Amino acid sequence: MSCLRLVALALFPWLSFAASADSSSLPAPTTLNWVLPVRSARLSPGIVPPRALSLPSMTPLFLVGQDAASLEWLSRHAQALQDLGANGLAVEVDDVQALRRIQTAAPGLTIWPVSGDDIAERLELEHYPVLITPTGLEQ
Repeated sequence: MSCLRLVALALFPWLSFAASADSSSLPAPTTLNWVLPVRSARLSPGIVPPRALSLPSMTPLFLVGQDAASLEWLSRHAQALQDLGANGLAVEVDDVQALRRIQTAAPGLTIWPVSGDDIAERLELEHYPVLITPTGLEQ
């Protein structure tokens, strides 16, 4: 199992469940109150230059926030992310309404509120939205 996947599972153990979850199995908004707000001090919205990675057997992962650029990126790439089987992390979320806006921008994808600081540090990443695949970073 890749380091990134271990980090993601350590931060949110039910991420392994998330890959097969559908929107009807998402926690009720009141269940999410204990994890919100989510802040990622090491990340901010911005441009992510493409970069090669070597993370064999890692499930694609994307990071988004509640900002307009993230919502637009997510809407534009939703089908490609779904085709990849990517898991999503909302790394900057104020409240349940913001999380629902993020999830609504990409129906069919599972997106969980999790700080992206550990992933940002390990991958030397500063900005989102971003797709992390076994072979690289891309926006």
